[in-house]
Amino acid sequence: MSELSLPASGQPVTAIQGSCDTHLHFYDHAFPASSTALLHPPDATPDEYRKVQRLLGLDRLVIVQPTTYGLDNSCQLDALASFGEAARGVMVVDSSTPVAELSRLTDLGVCGARFHMLSGGAVPWSMLDDVAARIAPFGWHIQVQLNGRELAGRREQLLALPVDVVIDHVGRFMPPVDVGDPNFAALIDIAQSGRGWVKLSAPYESSTEPVTDSAQDHGDLDPLLDALVEAAPDRLLWASNWPHPGQPKQPSPGTLATQLERWVPDAHTRRQILVDNPDQLYFNDTPAWRY
Repeated sequence: MSELSLPASGQPVTAIQGSCDTHLHFYDHAFPASSTALLHPPDATPDEYRKVQRLLGLDRLVIVQPTTYGLDNSCQLDALASFGEAARGVMVVDSSTPVAELSRLTDLGVCGARFHMLSGGAVPWSMLDDVAARIAPFGWHIQVQLNGRELAGRREQLLALPVDVVIDHVGRFMPPVDVGDPNFAALIDIAQSGRGWVKLSAPYESSTEPVTDSAQDHGDLDPLLDALVEAAPDRLLWASNWPHPGQPKQPSPGTLATQLERWVPDAHTRRQILVDNPDQLYFNDTPAWRY
């Protein structure tokens, strides 16, 4: 686990009432991994995450099913129950998931279906349209993680879905592209469509900059982050990606706070990304002021 520390200022810039971490995972060896799993991280528990939550001043969270467990959402649902109304879930379902199960998941706080379109994912592109149609009556969205260099080719399909679409990890361009790249233009189009969202999270998944104990800036993503914040601040979400699966050098809470302050220096925009935007997508039935 990453060291639990904050910058010398001691001020967690995420400490705004109602702040939401929109992407994190839990791991527990009591729950069997999928046969397709490529990552087998150590256990990461709700109690451990609560320490990070307190340090960053976060009130709410969105638990996302990791590829480790395939279609078995049990581990994340167990954690979801422990956080009550402060949490929502994004789980993995496919075209064979019964309507009754979708209804049950909705009652448990699930509001999205995850498509991980990289190695280890459990649901293929061929099921995207069908799953989107099945979840639309429940008010869910589709969350997609892919190599952003495929976005131009997927733009029309994603924008035609009958539900909102969330793109993970600043688009996860591997490696990063220029702001003028057609694939980044597709990401901006999705964000500005009124049906799309982008998560500011996990820059290490794209960056080619070496990570050291003293440097985790991932500055090669800054032009993309700057362009997103300027173009669509009302469609951006922030996330920790805790516990940073697969990363040999995990960012501390202090690093996460410093990154967010650098990416979004304006306090009003930071509040919009941390509170108002998650309200709209995840918590439209339970406003932030309750927390």
